[in-house]
Amino acid sequence: MTMKIAVVGTGGVAEKNYLPLQPGDVPDTWADVDDLEREFDYRPNTPVEVGVRRFVDWYREFYGIR
Repeated sequence: MTMKIAVVGTGGVAEKNYLPLQPGDVPDTWADVDDLEREFDYRPNTPVEVGVRRFVDWYREFYGIR
């Protein structure tokens, strides 16, 4: 799903090349923001699709890519 979001966000086309896990790859992760919420009374609420789009827009502007 993340790759699809990134491709849609950039307007590009993805070519998938499945390989075995590489050194340093993490097979599964889960974000735990409980400490963040408890310590700072903050809970992130930006959907991934929105965050990726904003990042792509920033990146293109910063590096002068259109």
